[in-house]
Amino acid sequence: MRFGCVLAGLIALSQPAFALSCLAPDITRDYQKAAQSDDTYILVKGDLFFDEAVLPERTEQRSSRSRDRVDVDGWLSGYSLTKDGFTKRFERDVILRVSCLGPWCGSTSKGEHLAFLRQEDRQWVMELSPCPGMTYADPSPEQEATALACFRGEPCVPQ
Repeated sequence: MRFGCVLAGLIALSQPAFALSCLAPDITRDYQKAAQSDDTYILVKGDLFFDEAVLPERTEQRSSRSRDRVDVDGWLSGYSLTKDGFTKRFERDVILRVSCLGPWCGSTSKGEHLAFLRQEDRQWVMELSPCPGMTYADPSPEQEATALACFRGEPCVPQ
């Protein structure tokens, strides 16, 4: 009986150890992923507007292991990448596709972003997963330079 109680206690304590393990975001890896995909992607730098209150909150579901996603309407105003830099005007509705895994959900905030947008039918989708990548809030000049180098066919390595 005592062994059973100890075993049950250890099992209960091990549940919070379930953790999400992600690679660090890397714009070169994301660029190569987009370039090798059969999907159509564009890279846009601009200001993102959306209602942050509709992003999913999963902290109350700590033991949940379900997968799901939420689509949030947004607006992105900025420029898409050309060989001359971020020079082609881009002002459009975008869908923020927020995916979740258990208690972890992708997230972002309003403001400047560098984002790989995937074309889905006639819409542009910004993917926000629990593991960051494909979208960079407050992009650095180094991230922009790396994206431009990759786009131009120059060495595609982190700056």
